[in-house]
Amino acid sequence: MKKWDELEKELLKDKETRKEFERLAPRYQLISELIKIRIKKGLTQEKLAKQIGTKQSAIARLESGKENISIDSLEKISHAMGAKIKISIS
Repeated sequence: MKKWDELEKELLKDKETRKEFERLAPRYQLISELIKIRIKKGLTQEKLAKQIGTKQSAIARLESGKENISIDSLEKISHAMGAKIKISIS
């Protein structure tokens, strides 16, 4: 079985795969940060969902990348976790 780094390197040799990977990178970076903060704060998906008035399955879909997050939802989640949002475009 290959390690992720090896597999990623191999997959990114393909031009189309690399293009899609780069397009999706900001989305998955945001998701990773949200998960990291949630875990650091000791919150389960269920606890976070209750705090913002949604279901655990909605948090799971968001964290899996299967659902786009709105700015409003991002603000609710960040506030519930005591985090601040910083947005930049370059």
